[in-house]
Amino acid sequence: MNNVRSDAMKQKPFYRRIGLLGYIFLAILSGIATGWAAPEWLVRVFVTFNGLFSQFLGFVIPLLIVGLVAPAIVEIGKGAGKMLLFTVGLAYTATILAGLFSYFTGVTFFPSMIQPDRYVEAMGESVRLVPYFTVEIAPVMTVTTALVLAFVLGLCVARFAISTALRDVLVDFREVIVMVIKSVIVPLLPLYIFGIFSDMTFTGQVAGIMGTFIKVIGVIFVMHVLLLIFQYLAGGWIGRRNPLRCMKLILPAYFTALGTSSSAATIPVTLRQTKAMGVDPAVADFTVPLCATIHLSGSTLKIVACALALMILQGHSYDFPMFMGFIAMLGITMIAAPGVPGGAVMSALGVMTSILGFSDADNALMIALYIAMDSFGTACNVSGDGALALIVNRVFGKKPAHCAN
Repeated sequence: MNNVRSDAMKQKPFYRRIGLLGYIFLAILSGIATGWAAPEWLVRVFVTFNGLFSQFLGFVIPLLIVGLVAPAIVEIGKGAGKMLLFTVGLAYTATILAGLFSYFTGVTFFPSMIQPDRYVEAMGESVRLVPYFTVEIAPVMTVTTALVLAFVLGLCVARFAISTALRDVLVDFREVIVMVIKSVIVPLLPLYIFGIFSDMTFTGQVAGIMGTFIKVIGVIFVMHVLLLIFQYLAGGWIGRRNPLRCMKLILPAYFTALGTSSSAATIPVTLRQTKAMGVDPAVADFTVPLCATIHLSGSTLKIVACALALMILQGHSYDFPMFMGFIAMLGITMIAAPGVPGGAVMSALGVMTSILGFSDADNALMIALYIAMDSFGTACNVSGDGALALIVNRVFGKKPAHCAN
């Protein structure tokens, strides 16, 4: 048996075993090393690649929004009923509250933890490298236009008895976008991040960024724990369950998501543990798969915290109305994220650019920071699904439930 397992490991190439997260870490470390040791002409080669890749991302982002958001709205609208509307509203509310919790926590603690003066000073002293050449790829529409188009198409196709041909077109277009993400964007992301970190190291900016990364990751982890405690206290109180027992029961789902970094792959475990809490099986069968798609509290918490930290570090101005609009849009644009590698942060790129004014370099840093913590956000998302199921069960459940020992 051991020989068979060893042979199987040998048959699977190393580059497939380390995963995207491993590649991101390797890209960051090797990028820093290259920035320290490589000559300017070599670093400019990667800066040139980053310029081309940034143009391609700018072209794809509006298409990504239409291709993922529109069919997701259509599928949520199938068979709409009271339980569906209640669950969607509850998941969206939970996502918004997580974003607000992240924002107010960041506003309270980040200014004393982050030193923007040092970073701004380094930026002022550094000489930014320019690419050897650039190719402009104009997007077919703006991000705002893409969002409006996605909402109009999704809501109209879901609400009215329109020909199934348009529905099929939206689904097929989603498959095209997913293929582009999986086959082009995700494989090139490590090289893109490598170029970003080699450029920042060469120009003397990496020290401030890395110090901020470590601090922000620690704060986000604590916020994830506090968020889950709050969700289960609320779910236990509303659903009349013992929150401590329910939290204990959801742990297998949490650790499964931590290992797989996939909400979809964790659905069977989340479903089993949610039923073990005593949630009506019919309610659990409906709520858990749906929330795996639309409930993204952990992802929203991470993106808001990282975006706020980056803005503070760079000395950019921000206020509550700006982030309130950002959080509200995140809750909508990320509904199609599960199942797509790095889907949440990819879906958020357009909103970060249009609302927060992020540059291509800012977006690259957000991608690196988000993927470095991807499994923790996924674990927070799926674990919170159980708490939401307790609340839905209180309203629509057909039998009383009690958490098992």
